[in-house]
Amino acid sequence: MEFTQNEFNKIKHNAEEMYEKIESIYCPYFKESVHFNAKGLEHLVFKKWNKTRLIHDQFMRFKYLKYAPFVIESSKTLQGIKTVNSMERIKRSSKWQTMMKLFTYYEFIAVLDTMNGKSRVKVIVKQIESNEKFFYSIIPFWGINKETNERVLYGGNPERD
Repeated sequence: MEFTQNEFNKIKHNAEEMYEKIESIYCPYFKESVHFNAKGLEHLVFKKWNKTRLIHDQFMRFKYLKYAPFVIESSKTLQGIKTVNSMERIKRSSKWQTMMKLFTYYEFIAVLDTMNGKSRVKVIVKQIESNEKFFYSIIPFWGINKETNERVLYGGNPERD
């Protein structure tokens, strides 16, 4: 997909404006709200701390971000779950530290009618230990592991995808 820098800036600006207006969305699967915080928006720009995503990847995620609230508020079934121990950067006493935390990633998939026809998207909700669940990512397409023929969360690593 080709786009200009102006098109990218417009899509990103509109997505950020929309995102900032959402505090939380009720999810029928969890029977509780999923929050839209800075971590989700940051993950759309950065693959991991201090490593920016390719502009094409950002463009696609920002373009489809407007569908994330709909997918969350419509989801009554979970399509995937992954629990991992991983390092998390946290700020304590005004210093950044890394600590081992238990992360759970929840995967919701939808096929949506968009201006380009049918589009499938995957919305990832993240929970760190027993804290609140929050929107973490939207993936407008995903891959298949050719060896196992199973769906993978884009690259298979939800922390970076």
